[in-house]
Amino acid sequence: MSFYDKYILPSFLNCACGSKPINYQREKVVPQAQGVILEVGIGSGLNIPFYDRTKVEKIIGLDPSPELNAMAQKVADEHALNIDFILSGAEDIPLPDNYVDSVLVTYTMCTIPDALTANKEMLRVLKPDGRLIFCEHGLAPDAKVSKWQGRIDPFWGKIAGGCHLNRNIPELIRSAGFQIQTMDEMYLPSTPKFAGYNYWGVASAS
Repeated sequence: MSFYDKYILPSFLNCACGSKPINYQREKVVPQAQGVILEVGIGSGLNIPFYDRTKVEKIIGLDPSPELNAMAQKVADEHALNIDFILSGAEDIPLPDNYVDSVLVTYTMCTIPDALTANKEMLRVLKPDGRLIFCEHGLAPDAKVSKWQGRIDPFWGKIAGGCHLNRNIPELIRSAGFQIQTMDEMYLPSTPKFAGYNYWGVASAS
């Protein structure tokens, strides 16, 4: 691991993913998670303050970064919230089939190396009546913006931990076997358009 990845990138991601418009999105989606919850890509713990504790039975936080896990543990301690942290990528989730009531994934599908395989794993660990709650940035619908996303993407990933600007989030979710129940989409205010087109909603296994 490079010096940048170990010492600079975690703080960069924490700052970039903790902007006011993004936190407003988190505030809308995170409280929907309930029961036994798997948060995929818990990162530095930016979602932790927004959980509705009255709905939470257990939270499992999955992330491959030790540095971000340590940051998330501090946030969990500050909020007196018990979280079971698993240091792992999402392409092979070390949980049994049909184990969780909710999978929460925010600003993570952009970075997972094999997002389709990861989404299939999320479906596998989700109970048949469970819900995938998602909020992601991705491919913009406007040709000019999407063209710029394609131009910037190779360079963006190098400074943003492998983040891709132009992944088709709805297609990734549906291709994994989910059915999208509700979804909204828009450009976030005060955010560059090439990185600011958001999709958020709820998907189910059937």
